[in-house]
Amino acid sequence: MTSSDAAAIVRAEIFAIATRPASWVISRVAVPLSIGVASLLLVLGEATFALAAGGTVTGIAKDALDRPLAGAAVRLETSDGEVMGRTTSDGQGRFTFTDVPAGTYAVFAEREGFETATAMGTVSDGEGWSVDLTLTSRQQLNPVLEPVVVTAKRMEGPRVLTTPRSIGAPVYEITDPAIQIQPGGENNSLTQVLLQAPGVTQDASSVGGIHVRNQMGNLQYRINGIALPEGTTLFGQSGGLSPRLAESVTLLTGALPAEYGLRTTGIFDIETKSGAIEPGGHIGGYGGTQSWLEPSVEYGGSLGRFRYFLTADYLQNSVGISPATPNGAIHDDTRQGHGFGYFEVVLDSMSKVDAVLGTFVGHFQIPDRPGATPGFSVDGVSSFDSTKVDETQLEQNYFAVFSYRKAEADWGLQVAAYARYGSLAFHSDRLADLLFNGIAQRVDRSSIATGLQADARYAVAPQHTLRAGMLLSAEQTSVQATSLVLPAADGLQTSDQAIRVFNSTGKIGYTGSVYLQDEWRAVPAVTLNIGLRFDAYDAFRSEWQLSPRVNMVWQPSAATSAHAGYARYFTPPRQEFVSSGTLAKFGGTTAAPEVTQNSAPRAERANYLDAGVTQQILPGLKVGLDGYYKQANYQLDEGQFGAPVFLTPFNYRRAYTLGIELTATYAAGNFSAYGNLAAGRQQATGVASAQALFSAEDFDYIQTHYIVTDHSQLITASAGLSYLWRNTRASVDMIAGSGLRRSVQHPNDSTNPPYQQINFGLTQGFVLPAIGKLQARFDVINVLGNNYVLRDGTGVGVFARQFGPPRGFFGGLKKVF
Repeated sequence: MTSSDAAAIVRAEIFAIATRPASWVISRVAVPLSIGVASLLLVLGEATFALAAGGTVTGIAKDALDRPLAGAAVRLETSDGEVMGRTTSDGQGRFTFTDVPAGTYAVFAEREGFETATAMGTVSDGEGWSVDLTLTSRQQLNPVLEPVVVTAKRMEGPRVLTTPRSIGAPVYEITDPAIQIQPGGENNSLTQVLLQAPGVTQDASSVGGIHVRNQMGNLQYRINGIALPEGTTLFGQSGGLSPRLAESVTLLTGALPAEYGLRTTGIFDIETKSGAIEPGGHIGGYGGTQSWLEPSVEYGGSLGRFRYFLTADYLQNSVGISPATPNGAIHDDTRQGHGFGYFEVVLDSMSKVDAVLGTFVGHFQIPDRPGATPGFSVDGVSSFDSTKVDETQLEQNYFAVFSYRKAEADWGLQVAAYARYGSLAFHSDRLADLLFNGIAQRVDRSSIATGLQADARYAVAPQHTLRAGMLLSAEQTSVQATSLVLPAADGLQTSDQAIRVFNSTGKIGYTGSVYLQDEWRAVPAVTLNIGLRFDAYDAFRSEWQLSPRVNMVWQPSAATSAHAGYARYFTPPRQEFVSSGTLAKFGGTTAAPEVTQNSAPRAERANYLDAGVTQQILPGLKVGLDGYYKQANYQLDEGQFGAPVFLTPFNYRRAYTLGIELTATYAAGNFSAYGNLAAGRQQATGVASAQALFSAEDFDYIQTHYIVTDHSQLITASAGLSYLWRNTRASVDMIAGSGLRRSVQHPNDSTNPPYQQINFGLTQGFVLPAIGKLQARFDVINVLGNNYVLRDGTGVGVFARQFGPPRGFFGGLKKVF
């Protein structure tokens, strides 16, 4: 095939495909929340499109190791294939098109010895469009070329929704610009940012608990494609990662190919900022109601072959976890800190080594609620003000990832080693916890994990690319629990003198995985991905599974694509949260379990089906539909079964999950919008492990009935709008849900009330003499002040009440350099 033939094919597909160097990427789009929402997007979008007067398209042409390429032929085309302009990249890889009318365009870059690179974007008045084009070499490059510092911005779209041809499963990307325009921006937690993705449901509001496709946990976080080991932290969700470090965050879900395993409900792959593409940084502060104070700093750059990016922030406020009362929290102060560093050394034209270092430390007060009545007496005391309970939790997480990457034209290799240390310490209020719960605990959990991951690809033929890889990891966990309990007989307290019970457990566990898969382009419009994966683990149990995977992508036209897939999944329980204490020690006390059976959690084994279709309705408007079904044996779940705020895993004997997702994105001129609507349900029966966590009544009912799991929400929605006028951007986003489950007569037999939350943001960029470039922002969180209930304290594995965040007003200012 000639280069002109290839260009013709790419031109026909570009407005449904975003091409990356080593793989085809087919745009996945989203279906509107409703016909009314879609109509509104069209009307507003067309009106905004008419106002846009045009701008400039600029960018950088570079190779696979981010080195600028001079002499690349670059052209700009409309969606109809009309060439709007041609140019050649300069000595630093830069290219520019001026006086481009507002609209959606494709940019192509070609150079002898390289594959054609393409990108799609929107030109708007005032901002224009900046893009990086990475060309994959067909041969070894000159190793003596030195990397050059370049300055460029990635495409500033609202978000990118794609279905990669090599994956055949839903993929949803949130870019750094999309994070910045969200109300709160980079000052939000990472999990609050992830609520922009379809099928993502919030749990605890401030702590950032989330569920993907009505699943509890089973989430995996990756840094630049490398799986990040899990930690013991709970409130520092996602290991305490901050959105400040992210160039983009990509959610992969559904029936995934063989290269993804173990934690597969949702894989959040974070591409970190490197300092080479956008050198510089900022120092700033953010704060407001709820005693919010959040200073931050970041800086990145390069020195010859060395590149780096550093960021750090400190946070303190009075809504650290989640309010247990409406209109704000009682005893919910927090102090947190994040630190992150990325360091890279280019070895030659085709290889590099890098290091990623991160840390999170968080001090949390456990929220109180008024009106609670003690159920026990201690040392002659039988009353206590429940707003004065003083429980606290300290969480720490530290990780390091070191990797080597090499990218040849026909093959590539990535090898990474990682280490992580995490700890969680819960400190009880001795008297209060005994009075209200009959047990007061001091719990210290720690975990040390190390691992090695290797992934490789090899193009054996133009139609076939083989991928193979392995993962080996070891984890040592320790749990020290000191409990004060009261003597009891048949559930009734017999003495008000507390007795001490000590439990200490430790475990070293091992996990191993290997996979092999073939990406086969059977015909030009169809790509198959067929693979096999083997996973095994040895901890509280020893289990293994061989898992086949099959995925297909079909693109009948440039504007339409469809995908379908089947995956067999194997998911071990999180070792650091497994409870293995000796139940006999609590016999004859107020902490004695009603169910004496206590089997160790098992690995979940599931069959997963996923299928979807995407459609580009018109330039800028993308819609899509995705459906899924999962059948599981030993469905893993987690819950809080006591005052110490950590999650304990257990299994349901059988479960099924099904749902549908409708999503939409629209961008025209200075206007952008997105909308997501998901419906789904998970039901399960039979408690198959950790039975002692349950009351006898709940246990007996679940053994003989299917119940809706506590984290299952029937309807979940999110949406957002953004408009830029000169240097001022206004944005609005919304989350809504039909309510998580609660218990009335039987476990999880009802729902909490539906909720909606609307947030508003305003950002302004300006320049002051002698100071330089500044950016100010103003945000209102929960504009309508809805005091909605997330949890009412009932339901399987639900211990505490949780409300949405109170209305808050926040402002920030940062100096950009």
